[in-house]
Amino acid sequence: MPGFELFGDKERKEVQDVMDSGVLMRYGFDGMRKGHWKTQELEAGLSQRMKTKYAHAVSSGTAALTVALASAGIGAGDEVIMPTFTFVASFESILALGAVPVLVNIDDTLTLDPDAVEKAITPNTKVVMPVHMCGSMANLEALKAICDKYGLLLLEDACQAIGGSYKGKPLGSIGDLGCFSFDYVKTITCGEGGAVITNNKSYYENAHKYSDHGHDHIGNNRGAEEHPFLGYNFRISEMNAAVGVAQLARLDEFLAIQKRNYTVLREALSSIPEVLFRTVPQGGEENYSFLNFFLPTEDLAQKAQQALSDTGVDACFYWYNNNWHYYKKWEHLTEMKSLGKLPKDVQESMPDYSKTDFSQSDKWMSRNISCLIKLGWSEDDVAARASTMVEGIKSVL
Repeated sequence: MPGFELFGDKERKEVQDVMDSGVLMRYGFDGMRKGHWKTQELEAGLSQRMKTKYAHAVSSGTAALTVALASAGIGAGDEVIMPTFTFVASFESILALGAVPVLVNIDDTLTLDPDAVEKAITPNTKVVMPVHMCGSMANLEALKAICDKYGLLLLEDACQAIGGSYKGKPLGSIGDLGCFSFDYVKTITCGEGGAVITNNKSYYENAHKYSDHGHDHIGNNRGAEEHPFLGYNFRISEMNAAVGVAQLARLDEFLAIQKRNYTVLREALSSIPEVLFRTVPQGGEENYSFLNFFLPTEDLAQKAQQALSDTGVDACFYWYNNNWHYYKKWEHLTEMKSLGKLPKDVQESMPDYSKTDFSQSDKWMSRNISCLIKLGWSEDDVAARASTMVEGIKSVL
């Protein structure tokens, strides 16, 4: 990760097809296309790979989450349970629809704690949104049981975990809806892009309409299409989709490289007794895009991360102090800062996060170091990195 590290002839060929036709929009202009429908090709490939009936490509992972929620009828006042550790897009998509993000604790999987989820359910809860951060998944069996018990939707944010699986099923395909991001730093990239997958025909029909101004896409005459309901513009371009077509075809290649590099680093760090690795739920397989581990204390984790940086080991993150991925720095959410006025019912329904106890999340995040696994490393690079990481971490213990 990320896929842009290995751009090559396959990506150039798919993009050139679009340039040769001159049609960059996913809809219409049938006669000019020369048979090229890159977005449709990407969607068909995703549906097949993710073993779902439907896939719909959109402009970003954030758009995918927004469209997925809207397609299931989530809106004003509805509560969506999400983790304290994620990217800000998770709550942005919820607030964009007038719904209420309800943050709950994570556990040693670095994803939603099922016990915390069940305790957070209210009569207004409509969705549980596990976020498969850094390539690994939540305990989906437990979360699905909770959703079934209370009649809730399970929406998988698999934006960082494409290619991972749980009990033989691709991540994203287990819930009612699943979402992916194909931005520039994901395992496979479109430059910008995302997708919604589902087995529910109604959700799919809603998604493709909602993401294109409510057009019903019936027939070949775009000007004659009807508008069953309001929608917005979350379309992906043919150019972005073309890159995605090539990258999706290379997913297994990328996953194999990630697993190889991940395994070398993990085996090296396993020699340090104080290092504890994140828990992967039984039956789950990561996509190996990050290696996540814990040190005994917050102080040691901070010192280890600094030692790694000082010795030239890049892309090892200490998310605890990161203002994009952990609740502690989300002042724009906790203080409700917005360019426009948020709906009054949202403001009144928002929990007071200044008084919420997230010490369980802090216990795990404060001791965690998360190392990106790159595709472009040579075997010598990985071996040298493993040795340097071991030395750096041991130096602070």
